Amino acid sequence: MNALLADRRCKPCEGGIEALASAAAHAAMANLHPSWRLNATATQLERDYTFPNFLRTMSFVNALAHIANQEDHHPDLQVGYNYCRIVYTTHAIQGLSENDFICAAKVDRL
Repeated sequence: MNALLADRRCKPCEGGIEALASAAAHAAMANLHPSWRLNATATQLERDYTFPNFLRTMSFVNALAHIANQEDHHPDLQVGYNYCRIVYTTHAIQGLSENDFICAAKVDRL
């Protein structure tokens, strides 16, 4: 995990910038836990978590929601009894931005 990345703050993104190129997105992966993965087009950053029970799952989701609220950058989530799948992408640019990697690095600290 890159402590410097996790210490950064997200910048508002309403479009008007380019999404990270595939090579840049792949390079940024070095700053994250190895369980993160890029989708085939390098436009989404994804990670799956499993937990022993519903309470642990929801505790994690609530902590993740706190990060999303503080950074004003929100992932797509799939949540069930003992799992959570996180998908980061910057919808305004239809791809990845530095914000996605900042938030993922913050999640790595949980």
